[in-house]
Amino acid sequence: MHALIIDDSRTMRIILNRILTGLGFSTAEAGNGQEALDAIAHGPVPDLCLIDWNMPVMDGYTFVTRVRANAEHRNITLMMVTTESSHGHLVKALAAGAHEYVIKPFTAEAITEKLELLGLVRNGALA
Repeated sequence: MHALIIDDSRTMRIILNRILTGLGFSTAEAGNGQEALDAIAHGPVPDLCLIDWNMPVMDGYTFVTRVRANAEHRNITLMMVTTESSHGHLVKALAAGAHEYVIKPFTAEAITEKLELLGLVRNGALA
């Protein structure tokens, strides 16, 4: 299973990469939503995207709306991982097509638990 980590923070990408590879995912990284769309266009298409909200060039919310506007990408699981903690942001992201929402700071257990809820992970490994 392939995951794309989309965050302008290199440190955050490293942390999420460690968590996901530990669960068995192969990963790729993008520093903003536009880089992520370019990566998806040139393949491989990820099964999962972890998306920060606040990034330069293209933010995470815009990325989610652009992915959901493309019927070819409707099977990509989208999970926001962001410092935006308001209920309004959560509702907006889910309405746009995100499947889950994790607020930073987070633990590896919180990410794993969300992936289990999505059916992507079971007992600490890919389902």
